[in-house]
Amino acid sequence: MAVTKAAAARKLASAALYGGGGVSAVGAGLYGVMVAEAKLARRIIGEAKDMPPECSGWYGRGRPGPAIRIALLGDSSAAGYGVDRVEETPGALLASGVSRHADRRVYLKGLCVVGARSSDLKEQVDRALLIEPDVAVILIGGNDVVGTVLPRQSVRYLSEAVRRLRKAGAEVVVGTCPDLGTVQPIAPPLRQVARTWSRRIAAAQTIATLEEGGRTVSLGSILGPDFAAAPAVLFGPDQFHPSAEGYRALANVLLPSVLAALDQAPDEETALESYRGEGVLPISQAAIRAVKQPGTELDGGEDGAKRVGVRGLLVELRHRRRRPQTLAEAPEDHEVLEDASQEGV
Repeated sequence: MAVTKAAAARKLASAALYGGGGVSAVGAGLYGVMVAEAKLARRIIGEAKDMPPECSGWYGRGRPGPAIRIALLGDSSAAGYGVDRVEETPGALLASGVSRHADRRVYLKGLCVVGARSSDLKEQVDRALLIEPDVAVILIGGNDVVGTVLPRQSVRYLSEAVRRLRKAGAEVVVGTCPDLGTVQPIAPPLRQVARTWSRRIAAAQTIATLEEGGRTVSLGSILGPDFAAAPAVLFGPDQFHPSAEGYRALANVLLPSVLAALDQAPDEETALESYRGEGVLPISQAAIRAVKQPGTELDGGEDGAKRVGVRGLLVELRHRRRRPQTLAEAPEDHEVLEDASQEGV
């Protein structure tokens, strides 16, 4: 079964990259049900009203430079829709965590937009490149699933975004599409369809990102069993977007991989834990394993992947140690990036 799923993920990623495939990659029947039921889910969840707090700005007051530049791209899950304070947004949590653990100033540019789909990444990347980011963090895919965007189209947009960012010299960390089968307002049979669809997109996102030299972190069932066990705590009032605690859990999963991308991981993480049955696997099989195990990191860079004969790209599944939760700070708003260029930013 794992080989079959891996082949399907590989087929979907190939369709995205080379223009083949289509609805058949996920099944015409699934697509028909998805289109019919998605409209109902959208009505139940409702439309976004209040915009999340702006997270862009400077973090790490009093810490030395040069500053680390982070671009945050994606949808409402990246923007922090549903929280009231900037300190509760994923951007502020990530920037504060990087600043603390790297002991450096951080400049964060939040480019994520509530309601964004993968097709919106092009414009976000255009703006991200203006700050010449050291690392770009991307959270995208949920709206593609609910909006019934064809997976081959969704993954192609992500692949192009990662390629452009890597070409510009930025490290890229992609939090793959969460498992929408855990979201309560999405009722059966759509919930089962959404689970199948989102998992396949996540696996295809993984393959496409790795092949462009980025790294991925599996968000799985929106960070695993904690969300299923405590939806009232980890989901917001609409039961679709995370709560403040949910965003904190999200940031804690992403932070270790962002630090690793910046070469700020501690020395003891040179040899990372592999779960039973894991290790170095062909890229398609690794992507399927990662979908099943939230928090799994896969790296398409030189340290995490290599080509071996006809087997193609082999990647190592990694599980990084979670960092102590960082008390997030609000960004300083009296500086702009251009002003800090004199400080070696």
